[in-house]
Amino acid sequence: MTQPLHPNLARTYMLNILEKLLGTPSPSGYCAAIMKLIQAEAAKLGHALELTPKGNGMITIPGTKPDPREVIALTAHVDTLGAMVRAVKPSGTLRITPVGGYAMATVESEYCLVHTRDGRAYEGTVLTTKPSVHVYSDARDFKREEAHMEIRIDEPVKSKEDVLSLGIGVGDYVSWDPRTRVFPNGLIKSRHLDDKASVAALFTLLEWMKREGKAPERTVKIIISTYEEVGHGSSYIPPDITEMIAVDMGAIGDDLSATEYDVSICAKDSSGPYDYEMTSALIALAKREGLPHAVDVYPHYGSDASAALRGGSNIRAALIGPGVHASHSMERTHSDAVANTAALLAAYLFEPRA
Repeated sequence: MTQPLHPNLARTYMLNILEKLLGTPSPSGYCAAIMKLIQAEAAKLGHALELTPKGNGMITIPGTKPDPREVIALTAHVDTLGAMVRAVKPSGTLRITPVGGYAMATVESEYCLVHTRDGRAYEGTVLTTKPSVHVYSDARDFKREEAHMEIRIDEPVKSKEDVLSLGIGVGDYVSWDPRTRVFPNGLIKSRHLDDKASVAALFTLLEWMKREGKAPERTVKIIISTYEEVGHGSSYIPPDITEMIAVDMGAIGDDLSATEYDVSICAKDSSGPYDYEMTSALIALAKREGLPHAVDVYPHYGSDASAALRGGSNIRAALIGPGVHASHSMERTHSDAVANTAALLAAYLFEPRA
């Protein structure tokens, strides 16, 4: 077979693009800035990025032996969890509504940015409406739910009118401070590793292909989705796609086997089992290439491949990705897991077809 991507290749590139992605706010539906970054990065690697009407991006890599009956898609999502302003309170604080599914306790005391419709951004902090144990006797036990959370804006505001004068209003997006840390030992902790770590893996694969002058036999379409966290990221895909690998973070905990150092291969999630032959081939390739991996079942999980299948796509689908601890909270993974995800994708794409 063609030599696959070695886990140690392109680490510097991989970490650089990952930090750029993590540093660009992109809650679901607010992805114009990060798609410009993706578009520019694709151009550097010699690829055009086609934008769909709803804002997804697609890179087409023509195959050396194209067959219209075998077009494979690799999809990862660049959208993240976040919030939206639900109401401006008389006190000058903001009530929020979540974008994506997370426990409110995971964003308590988090720094954030409020993005106005006219392009301004204001920093703030997410707090409960009873934020001090020195004042409220039930501050510790107060339920962390949407109605009890608010944003304190770091501006001299004392009323609703003061806030409105800043240009802040209902429907403005809120992004969380990712607080990214990359350690010399390879560990990476940050919000939004779901799923920017997988997007970094895809671009690491593209960088390797360009540097080594390689192209797969089959035509490959890389789809970067912008609404995965709200359920419909890749619900529509081009009809010529016959296979899809969703590249998304691997869940860790309870009876799951994956660690932050592994490529996670999902056999089944809440949408049902993934394609048996594809999943089996990915497991076999991970074993053959010596890539640390785990096969797991995710009971509370869906992917872009799930969305494509539910959207009526007549495809085979699989799901892999780097193991991520504390998903939808303060997440952590290891650079090995991201690099090995790229390596497994390379092995799959460049495996000679029967």
